[in-house]
Amino acid sequence: MLVGTDSSKFPGAAERGAAWTFRRASELGLDGVFLRSPWELSATLDAGEMRDAVQVARDAGLYVQVGIGKVNPFTAPELPQIRAHGDGDYLRGLVRLVEQVTALGVHDLWAATCNYQFRYRSILACDRFREDVTWSDQLAATAHVLDRLGPVLRDHGAHLNLETHEEITSREVVALVEGAGPDAFGITFDTANVLVRGEDPVAAARRVAPYVRATHARDVALHTTADGIGRFLAPVGEGVLDWPTILRTLLSANPDLPVSIEGVIGMRAEMPLWVHDERWYDGGVDEAELAQVRRLTADYELRAAAGEVPGLVGLRAHLDDEAALDFVLRSAAALRAYAPVAA
Repeated sequence: MLVGTDSSKFPGAAERGAAWTFRRASELGLDGVFLRSPWELSATLDAGEMRDAVQVARDAGLYVQVGIGKVNPFTAPELPQIRAHGDGDYLRGLVRLVEQVTALGVHDLWAATCNYQFRYRSILACDRFREDVTWSDQLAATAHVLDRLGPVLRDHGAHLNLETHEEITSREVVALVEGAGPDAFGITFDTANVLVRGEDPVAAARRVAPYVRATHARDVALHTTADGIGRFLAPVGEGVLDWPTILRTLLSANPDLPVSIEGVIGMRAEMPLWVHDERWYDGGVDEAELAQVRRLTADYELRAAAGEVPGLVGLRAHLDDEAALDFVLRSAAALRAYAPVAA
């Protein structure tokens, strides 16, 4: 099983760039890097700089996956560099990124639908609950963008892998992929985000497994808060997820699947499950799966009360770069330990 890291939460990656990140990942014994953006390869998207950076990864025997941005057009204003890359047209910017990244020999591309605004402490932090546009309209607009991107992806032998992000259910991601065509679209399975939508991670893994081509692997701590239930990130093996079952499910469908750890920078990324707010249930929360999430929460709280895992204060504590790197390395060791069990 190939175990790598996501660059966006890897200490030093943002400041030092992709070539440094590839070298550092290799030094640490990791198998690859999942870059969130082509701009990590070159600040100006210079073809030579991008090619040279990817060659560093190739020479080290690392896998490389690269993100191209968000595909929900209602999120486009928050990514002005993509619109600028398309000379004013956001879709043209995405098309050009597909062309440039696939020219490097990278054919698994990441995308997501929306953002999460941590600066807001309300349900409106999640774009699913925007009041200026309905979620159904956002999904329809996203499907239209995917239809426009499909021919370009097919022409370049690429897959655009939509993330199970915190605003979208795994069922909705599957529907988008099946509607746009699995020959050009896949799924980036984020093991932690599905809980934000009240989903059982094992059930979600089974739903998405046929289409998963990329991953964001991290564990989850769940704790009751004033907002409802708080989801916090934890190193693999130290939270509530059933890793042997999840890995077995994913690898049975795709034995060559790279497993990329998405770590933490500064915080454990608390996201509330607004279980006391009627709006949170809009779009269909499965009651049986939510009941499993509540059981997982109760189990974690018992462990926290026994001092086995961090409680709420510890989960909200600041994490420095040393802790962030430790998160990745502990997760990598745990994943490799689970691999024989999951086989």
